Amino acid sequence: KLLNKRRLGNEKEALAAGFLEAQGYQIIQKNFYCRQGEIDLIARDGEYLVFVEVKYRVDTSRGWAAQAVDIRKQRRISRAAGYYLYREKMGTDQACRFDVVAIDGDRITLYKHAFPYRK
Repeated sequence: KLLNKRRLGNEKEALAAGFLEAQGYQIIQKNFYCRQGEIDLIARDGEYLVFVEVKYRVDTSRGWAAQAVDIRKQRRISRAAGYYLYREKMGTDQACRFDVVAIDGDRITLYKHAFPYRK
């Protein structure tokens, strides 16, 4: 069951990556893991380094996919992003943002600047 969930997650992340590339994003990394957390996709969009969370729901009976990116999740993503910037020796002058790609059934929605950096 867990393996199927991971495979489904990989499929939806690949779908999201293709969707973002069609919007002009350049995917730099998929599934960045560190002690602080995980980032599904890291991409470039113009001058922005974009940390992307991908959320999927089969249907909206349990809410919209984007609603699953709660404050705790935002903090975890922010901490992982901070570590990524540190590890890649990128200064604080690097323009960053957090986007969410929500997949509800067959509907894909991109939320740019979905949330601010959360300490």
